[in-house]
Amino acid sequence: MDQKELRELEAQCIQECPPTCTAACPVHVDVKAMLREVERGDFTAALKIYRKSVPFPRIISRLCDQPCHDVCLRADVGDAIAIRELERACVEFGSESSEKSRPIPKRKGHVAIVGGGISGITAAYELARKGYAVTIYETGSALGGSLWQIDKDLLPAWVIERDLEVMNTLGIDIRLNTPVSDIHELRRENEAVYLAVGAQLEESFDLERGEHGFITVDPVTFETSAAGIFAGGGMRWGKEMHSSITSISEGRRAAISIDRHLQHVSLTASRDNEGAYKSCLYTKLDGIEPLPMVAERDGWRYDQDDAMQEAKRCLQCECMECVKACEYLKHYERYPRRYVREIYNNLSIVKGTRYANTFINSCSMCGLCAEICPEDLDMGEINLAARREMVKQKRMPASAFDFALRDMAFSNSDQFAFNRNRPGAATSDYVFFPGCQLCASSPQHVESAYGYLNARMEGSNVGLMLGCCGAPAHWAGEEALFNQTIQRWQDDLHAMGDPTVILPCSSCYQIFKSAMPEVKIVSLWELYEQHGLPEYTQPVTRTVAIHDPCTARHERPVQDSVRHLAEQLGCTVEELPFSREKTVCCSYGGHMWLANPQVAEKTVRRRIDEHPADYLTYCAMCRDFFAKQGKRAVHILDLIYGEPTEDRAARHSPGWSQRHENRAQLKRKLLTSIWGETMDGTQAHESIRVIVSDEVRAVLEKRLILTEDIQRVIEYAERTKRRLRNPMSGRFLAYFKPTTVTYWVEYQPQDDGYVIFNAYSHRMEVPGSGES
Repeated sequence: MDQKELRELEAQCIQECPPTCTAACPVHVDVKAMLREVERGDFTAALKIYRKSVPFPRIISRLCDQPCHDVCLRADVGDAIAIRELERACVEFGSESSEKSRPIPKRKGHVAIVGGGISGITAAYELARKGYAVTIYETGSALGGSLWQIDKDLLPAWVIERDLEVMNTLGIDIRLNTPVSDIHELRRENEAVYLAVGAQLEESFDLERGEHGFITVDPVTFETSAAGIFAGGGMRWGKEMHSSITSISEGRRAAISIDRHLQHVSLTASRDNEGAYKSCLYTKLDGIEPLPMVAERDGWRYDQDDAMQEAKRCLQCECMECVKACEYLKHYERYPRRYVREIYNNLSIVKGTRYANTFINSCSMCGLCAEICPEDLDMGEINLAARREMVKQKRMPASAFDFALRDMAFSNSDQFAFNRNRPGAATSDYVFFPGCQLCASSPQHVESAYGYLNARMEGSNVGLMLGCCGAPAHWAGEEALFNQTIQRWQDDLHAMGDPTVILPCSSCYQIFKSAMPEVKIVSLWELYEQHGLPEYTQPVTRTVAIHDPCTARHERPVQDSVRHLAEQLGCTVEELPFSREKTVCCSYGGHMWLANPQVAEKTVRRRIDEHPADYLTYCAMCRDFFAKQGKRAVHILDLIYGEPTEDRAARHSPGWSQRHENRAQLKRKLLTSIWGETMDGTQAHESIRVIVSDEVRAVLEKRLILTEDIQRVIEYAERTKRRLRNPMSGRFLAYFKPTTVTYWVEYQPQDDGYVIFNAYSHRMEVPGSGES
């Protein structure tokens, strides 16, 4: 990820876009933050926020035409927030800061301001605070211009006088009753001039005019055709602008240009979104209770309690749609724009701790965020790219996905993987690829499904291919291993006659679809719907809530087929709040369950709490992960092939060791029963018989230690005699490091086996740790 890509990705997240009220405000008052403080009753903090944008708060809180009110989203669910009234409450009930202002360093340059109205005094205020010497030339007898003509009940004289005291505090030279006739002479006496005289601009000064007869003023910089002379305030280009808040905006923007002019830097660079503009922030209003505006007690102002109640109606607009829907994004308490920056920084570290590794590796990469995001920002794609880069940099922690990659290696080893054409056929028209986890969870269903395909698809040769599609390597960012796996399947399919691949697993479906687009694929569920259910399938009368696997997110025909099959089986189908395109991950995807068990548990728990009915899914891992958390769940094959008297939703999820054993046994059985073949001999460690109590087995399962890992340790220890014996208990302690993980086992021989008391693993290097 380079800087350009970083900026583009950051820009896709709109969470930091200001709400509509702030964007519509010409001076960008942070209304959301201000109202948050009012709701808390901290009017002083609210006033401090208001003053950051408004230099004359008493005046503006009475006069502002509140363009923010016109775009307030609360109006769509009730009445718009009374923002001006709340601004006045901040002024009424907040206290001015008692902190002494620091001396302002002086800068070179003198600026003349012609006109003492709101625009002129704002420009003077801003420039004086930057350290410039400023002189105001006002034809009238007081600063404020037309402010003195406003109804005294709305704007008493003391309010104007109090707000304008700051002009003397800043040391501004104020020359009242002083008209300016020769603007060019004034420019020669000063480094810059700002004409803030409203309609008098066209009448009083000799400056270049455009084709319509008006003085030429740049709409961004406010500079006229004469270098160093700027103009604004009240009327420009023939358009009257009486808004007090717009006048403040013009004065401030003119001051920015004058400051740049005096520093001899670009007047136009980075001037986007000055003044009012349209916000890009998206805020979802579904489910928000409509509330009316809090009525003012005496008809024109709030007391403190009323102001707090009115501020409480503020929606505190934000997007955060992806964070609301995703436990992973919510867990880290930030949002994608921040996350993208952290990922970039993490990848840029050459030496030092990479604190974002766990964050990057915890994403399920399910695509829900992109589906929900108004700008289609996909954190899964960003995290996948980061994982790939970590692998290339050799910075991916060895322990991160080791277990999943070893499970994939087992699935693609001779212990499980094979491919065969139908007996007697030289090639295949179709090949059934059940994937690794369905075979691990329900091997009997795989056998039944293959038998069904051969029986129903008459005239077609249906072969069988066992193995793992490569998804674990893909999710781990191991591109080389993934490409090697894909090449293997491409070669095997070509050798079988390039058949159409039948896929029950949605993860396999996506891998084949994206990585092997030339291969024809079809979902097993579509074939069941097309050819009909087996004759012996017993109807099931129950209500089920369908959970769509996240990798089937955009596969509408597959989703529909499963629902039709469920109805044919006699089920009443109900939809979960997040289903189909907006389905959520079970935490298996992207190896979330490995990288961050805490987030994975939150993810699964949130999903299973969405509906009281039994869950029906068509992903073996989704079903098993739900079952592990105590949720009654069935795979659709449980309904098609389960026994009528069996409580299919209560089926336990097999442990990790059993999943290996199920795959190996399935291969042996299919080779023998269909092709009349036998597997080659066993490895040395497989002859080790281990005796494990239920309590110890639960510990091993949690620690992701397989029976075969224990067998390897004991075989190595007994063969090499590298073991420690506890003379008190007679137990042995031994270790073995087959790959990147060192396994320790506490055991004791018993008859023709070994009793296991404990086992654990780590990634530390042990000198002389033996064979690999």
